Amino acid sequence: MKILNQLDFYTQNHGQKAAIRFGEQNLTYQQLGDYSDRLAAYIQKTCGENKAPVIVYGHKAPFMIVCFLAAVKSGRPYCPLDISMPDSRVSTIADMVNPCISFALEETEADLKRTVSLKETLKIVAKTKETIAPQYRVSGEDTFYIIFTSGSTGQPKGVEITESNLDHYLDWSVGLGTSRKRKQGQVFLNQAPFSFDLSVMDLYTCLASGGTLYLLDKKTQMDFKALIPALSKSGARVWVSTPSFADMCMADREFNQELMSELEVFLFCGETLTNATAIKLMDRFPRAIIMNTYGPTESTVAVTEIPITRELANMIQPLPVGKAKPGTVLEIHKKDGSLAKPGESGEIIITGDTVSAGYFRQQGMTRKAFFTSMRDGKPCRAYRTGDKGYLDKHGNLFYQGRIDLQVKLNGYRIEIEDIEKNITKLDDISHAVVVPNVKDGKVKSLTAFVMGSIRPENRLQFSREMKEKLKALLPVYMIPKKIIHMDSLPMNNNGKVDRKQLGGLA
Repeated sequence: MKILNQLDFYTQNHGQKAAIRFGEQNLTYQQLGDYSDRLAAYIQKTCGENKAPVIVYGHKAPFMIVCFLAAVKSGRPYCPLDISMPDSRVSTIADMVNPCISFALEETEADLKRTVSLKETLKIVAKTKETIAPQYRVSGEDTFYIIFTSGSTGQPKGVEITESNLDHYLDWSVGLGTSRKRKQGQVFLNQAPFSFDLSVMDLYTCLASGGTLYLLDKKTQMDFKALIPALSKSGARVWVSTPSFADMCMADREFNQELMSELEVFLFCGETLTNATAIKLMDRFPRAIIMNTYGPTESTVAVTEIPITRELANMIQPLPVGKAKPGTVLEIHKKDGSLAKPGESGEIIITGDTVSAGYFRQQGMTRKAFFTSMRDGKPCRAYRTGDKGYLDKHGNLFYQGRIDLQVKLNGYRIEIEDIEKNITKLDDISHAVVVPNVKDGKVKSLTAFVMGSIRPENRLQFSREMKEKLKALLPVYMIPKKIIHMDSLPMNNNGKVDRKQLGGLA
């Protein structure tokens, strides 16, 4: 399924239908098509032979999607950056990408390079009369988007997803939970920022289905007085989020089928769905289907699926994440590289048509994580996830956490070492160790243990000050909930910091 061809169809045949809703703002399919065509023509005219990516900076603005589509229509990948990222991180990514042009739809002090503001973008769309020929569009193995994730070196890494990756993903996702026919024209809820790959599940599945994407911004999500009425007004039939967001919503008793009477399916990805959360949702939304999925950014959002029934939730704990989608093969490799038997744990290896081409301009990291596997006599890309899990005798995958120091918190994939390296950039901090606080198999928060030249008199004030300073270096979701000063750190027999012991202190 080619997403741009699908959009052409809906623009021509259902042009007045709302494609995007954000508060009182609406963008129809006709507007989405026309605006992105004009902006694509401007990008091509401005950038010429420069095929570098296009950076799009902002938060939940409908025009971000216009910019995404304009970039790929001009033959260039887009790179979404959210306002939740500190300016220093945004500048670092911009340096790595070296974009041909950047659209800043929100104000920022970061150096995005060759920046066009929202006001200028709107003027360009209003004045430009030219459109762009279809042959310029990204296709096949051309990169469609680049999403940056946390990196163990302290530097973010950009995952390249090709047009072919996205097409194969959408062939599957349009029928996820409910049939492709059933999804036609429905309202999809968007919870995740566009810099987080979970948003691909709602954004492009929605547009490929001729649906309406209902955007929830960060401010609304954090305020129950605004959130509950927004959910009620959404008319959403397809819910896409992390389990944590659903947990937060269930803190309000009004969050139930009566509030969202049209809701038909929950699509969860990004972190562990617990049995307790699934059962609560079944109680609150007896008519809705609950789908559990799994997949890293490197395999285009998700590669497994399983409907969670009450019988399953009462029988099996933790819940499985399901069987591989068509075009994907899952294997479990033991430490010696051999293939694990059903029930044996090891590293999850994904081979298939949605596996990324690699990391943007980072060949060494790409060679380490990706390799070529032969399937049916043909070479196919494969990815070493670094995730631990096992397959049961029926082919269902069970996720067991990270092999390395990577965790998922509120749906965000975070490299522990990334946080540690940034903490040690602060004055007077010589060493930092971050440990996850886990409950019921799920990371609830992070605690940092630090050593420095100055011993604080007030530990609570010290923690607050450190967290405030880290806002300049890290996104808020990566900042530890607690920062504890230590005179020394415990060591294990290998002479390394004993993270397990620190976990008991967190």
